[in-house]
This record gives sequence, C-alpha cells and structure tokens, in this order.
Amino acid sequence: MKTRSIASLLLTTALTFAAPGVASAQDKTVKIGALSDQSGLYADLGGPGSTLAAQMAVEDSGLAAKGWKIDVISGDHQNKPDIGTAIARQWFDVDKVDVIVDVPNSGVALAVNNVIKEKNGVYINSGAATSDLSNAQCSPNTVHWTYDTYMLAHTTGQALVKAGGDTWFFLTADYAFGAALERDTSAVVTANGGKVLGGVKHPLNTPDFSSFLLQAQASKAKIIGLANAGGDTTNTIKQAAEFGIGKGGQKLAALLLFLTDVKAIGLETAQGLNFTETFYWDMNDKTRAFSKRFAEKMKNNAPPTMVQAGVYAGVRHYLKALEALGGNPHDGVKIVEKMKSMPTEDDLFGKGEIQPNGRTIHNAYLFEVKKPSESKGPWDFYKLVGTVPGDQAFTPLSDSKCALLKK
Repeated sequence: MKTRSIASLLLTTALTFAAPGVASAQDKTVKIGALSDQSGLYADLGGPGSTLAAQMAVEDSGLAAKGWKIDVISGDHQNKPDIGTAIARQWFDVDKVDVIVDVPNSGVALAVNNVIKEKNGVYINSGAATSDLSNAQCSPNTVHWTYDTYMLAHTTGQALVKAGGDTWFFLTADYAFGAALERDTSAVVTANGGKVLGGVKHPLNTPDFSSFLLQAQASKAKIIGLANAGGDTTNTIKQAAEFGIGKGGQKLAALLLFLTDVKAIGLETAQGLNFTETFYWDMNDKTRAFSKRFAEKMKNNAPPTMVQAGVYAGVRHYLKALEALGGNPHDGVKIVEKMKSMPTEDDLFGKGEIQPNGRTIHNAYLFEVKKPSESKGPWDFYKLVGTVPGDQAFTPLSDSKCALLKK
C-alpha cells in the first residue's frame, strides 16, 4: 500500500512538472508588436501602414480558423532609441508580446535588437537599413527583411559609378543609418575606381538643407549621395531643385527612396532619379492584387511601400514557422531557427531564404522615376531598369562579420 502511494505521488509530481511543457507545445496564442514611427518623418513609409500589413498577414495566414488567437498592437518610438527600448521592455515584460516587427530608424533598431535578444523574443526588421543587424550586431533572435545599406550601396551606388559618376559628396543623416549607408557606399565608390570628395552630416528631420546643399554644390562632385530617408530625402530633393543643382550638371543619388517619397516630391521634380527597391506594387499580378487590397484599407488609398511589404512577408513566414512547430513555444531563438530552416515564399517577394546571419535573401530591382508624361495613374511612378539576384545584392556570408557564423 505504501509502495503504491509513493508511486502515485511520483506520477502526480511528474505530471505537474510536465504540464507546463505540454501546454507550451499546444499554445496557440501570439501577440505581435508593430513598432514604428507613427507620426514623424518615417510614418508614411512604415507607421500605420506597417500595422495594417501585419494585420493582413495574420488574416491571410488562416490560423484563426485553426484555433489560433493572434493579436497585433502598435507603438510609436518617435525616432528615439530610449523610447523604443522602453516600449520593447514594456511589451515583453507586461504585455507578453512575442515578436516585434518593422522599426524604421537604425539607431532605434540596434537598441531594440539588444532588448529582444535579452528577452529571447523574435525581431523581424523591415524598416531599418543598417547592415550591422546581420553583420557585426547580428542576433540569433533577429531576421532582417527587405533591404539594407550594403544592398543599396552595391546596387544604386555601383550602377552610378559605372555610368560615369566617379566623384561623390555625401549629404548624410547624422545617426546610425546615415553613417552605415555612407560607409557602405563609399567602399563601393572607391572599389570601383571612384573618389569621395567629402561630405556633411545633417540633423534628423531638419527643415532647411540650404547650407548642406551649398557645400555639396561647391565640392563639384558629379554625384551628391543622399544618405538619408523619408521626409529628409524629399526635402533635400525639393530644395536641391530650387538651388538648380541638377541644371548645373551634378546628379543627385537618392540612395534610399520610397514610393511615398516620390509622391511627396512629385514626378516633375523626381523624374529621372535612379534608386533600388526590393518591392514595387506594380511588378506583377500578385503584387497588384495584394496592393489593391492594402490600398482599400489605407486612408490615403496608398499602395504598400517596400517596408510595409516586408512586414507582411516577415509576419507570414513567422506564422508559418509557428504552425510548423505545432504551437508557440515562446522561445525566440527556437522560432528563428525554424524560420531559417524553411524557404521563404510569398506573393510580394517571391521565393527566397533566410541566411544563418538572419539576412533574408530575395531579388532587388533598379528603378528610374518616370516622367510625368509616362505615368498612367496616381501611383504609377517607376520603370524597371534591371534586376539584381538576391545572392548578388546582399552581403556574401564569406564577408559577414556575424558571430553566429563562427559557431
């Protein structure tokens, strides 16, 4: 009798300790946090549209019909690393968020990257450009979707140097993104026989670029490289036109340009600009179908930018990985490992893969802004110049400084 009681007690104890593990394996609850600039200079390229993209990815996954409960919340980091990290900690510690997506602004992104690693969450970045996220500051918890500074430099930058733009002057946003983009593009310029004549840094979200443009104009460089983004890029280009820089023979290189930027600038001023993106709404029937659904839900009826497209694709792949795991283990490293083990495929970016350093590989496209006479609709802005295969667009693993590759 005594032996039976002890055996029964041991079995009960074993089941008690096993229960949490069983529950975890069957857990089908997920909370997604879309952390973005909801009100500032990057709000149009990410912001509410990124939150919508995450919601559409959840709807299109079909997991709700299979018993999953998936919530999407949003936060505004205001382009400040301290606010971004405070929101991230609140989300993990109190709100029980599992994955953070988007995060434009490389300074915020790098800070949030550290918090997510500490909390063992999942980070799917499609908004920040710094290539350090999959190189020197890579993390087993992070996947970098859409684009980065290496890709921008080795597509737009290289194409312009080979076309004769062999002297450069940089106008750079004074934070992590601008520094990384200038660094990577300068390396490409010099590697292809060009020269960097100088550069000037400007504050984030400054309204007046006159003094910076005068320095660029005085440099006599053939190419003025704009290592900035969003509202800073649109203001630079508009004010450069007022200064007559293009008419003087110098060419602006918009190293990072978004669909919403072209809309803000207008085709009359933006026509002829060359740039690189990894997604455009009018690429094919699948991108057009998705973009139509997306635009119908947006207040300004805008199709998605490549950042918002990256949020959608990243969340879809994340949810596929969770379904393949049979539930949500709430273990960021384990989930990201599963994401890396599965090929990526969606209607927006096509087929691709996630490398061991967390870099998602997919095609990149060289575009040129159309002339007003070539545009056939409100968002018909781009014409395709060339396609760069993913394995040529992003940092080769052999050149990556990611510590994960040494394990």
